[in-house]
Amino acid sequence: MPTAPIADFASLAGALAALVGVLALIALLAWAARRLGLGAAGPRPGRRLALIEVLALDPRRRLVLVRCDGREALLLTGGGQDALLGWLPVGEERPAP
Repeated sequence: MPTAPIADFASLAGALAALVGVLALIALLAWAARRLGLGAAGPRPGRRLALIEVLALDPRRRLVLVRCDGREALLLTGGGQDALLGWLPVGEERPAP
């Protein structure tokens, strides 16, 4: 006894709707994790490089503070040319903003 084509279409549409719903839920959870900072990894032992802070100056340019081997480098990125602005010693107490 053959099945009705409408019943086959309904089951296929239901499965497709469930797949779209699951993919939308995954995308929503990934977006929320990025917004809450849950995906960002902290400094790992044995690593020589660490991203300390990023400050957006305008839509294209950013100041980036990177720690490397006990020193911090201040970088300007995103313009016509990236630049190393200077090296800062690590361990000095900085005043709170």
